[in-house]
Amino acid sequence: MTVPQPSTPPESDEPGLGPTRPRDLLIIAVFVAVVSWILVRYNYSALPPLPLLAGIVLYVLAAIETAMAFVVRARVADRQVGRARGQLHPLTAARVLALAKASAILGALAIGVWAGVLIYLTSNSDLFAARADRPAAIVGIVGGVLLARVD
Repeated sequence: MTVPQPSTPPESDEPGLGPTRPRDLLIIAVFVAVVSWILVRYNYSALPPLPLLAGIVLYVLAAIETAMAFVVRARVADRQVGRARGQLHPLTAARVLALAKASAILGALAIGVWAGVLIYLTSNSDLFAARADRPAAIVGIVGGVLLARVD
């Protein structure tokens, strides 16, 4: 007589909120960089000068999310997630995770846009306007990297 083995529940085929894969972010950034380069190539003369702090909002978002990540990680590590008073509500933790995922995608988009602009600007370094706009593109790329970092 054989004893029936307990069956393990089948893996769920439903999509869930998992970690953002670096490969996916890279694909987004490369695609957007190509599109951005094409658009800038044909329309650069119609664009206004790029302000140096154009990408500063990415730094602000990255700083806010880093602070939130420390709080959520500390609460999870101390097992202070629940519905009791003074605990981190599970729905709030899920919202923070969704925000982090959306911000990683926004960061990849920003990297792509600024990289496309920077590629155009470096290929046209003989133009004074291109040399003047280059620092703004670098600030934007760094801000996108800070926002899209994968932990």
